[in-house]
Amino acid sequence: MPRPLAIADLLAASFHGKPAGRRLEEGKIWLVWNAAVGKQIAAKAHPVNFRDGVLTVAVSSAPWMQQLTFLKQGMIEKINARLGAEMVRDIYLKAGISPASPTPSGTPKKTCRRLTAEETRHIHEQTADISDPELREAFARVLARDLETKSR
Repeated sequence: MPRPLAIADLLAASFHGKPAGRRLEEGKIWLVWNAAVGKQIAAKAHPVNFRDGVLTVAVSSAPWMQQLTFLKQGMIEKINARLGAEMVRDIYLKAGISPASPTPSGTPKKTCRRLTAEETRHIHEQTADISDPELREAFARVLARDLETKSR
């Protein structure tokens, strides 16, 4: 049996050609931002919105905003190259606070906690009927991760 598909691939296939599919594609901007613009720029600026081809970027200071004004076209080209599509047509710079420790996805990192014995037992019960061991383990990891990020 081949490996199961990644959830991201399943969602992309399910929403292909629909508005939600377009939003999933647009969400990749946050995933490629740091690599496209480099560490130095990513530490001082981050994307906050995308609409109709215009990426809004919050910049930490006026001097950085001025510098990025000159670098906009190059940033657009690098972002689009990483996306594999001409998605970003323009960048709108605005004053804002750069996140203290950005994560690759652009979303705040969730804190994890240890699972209780009851939660571990529940995961085992939910996955016991899955015959493929690799699929069972992958599903158990997804369930565990979900529980780890939730409050008790």
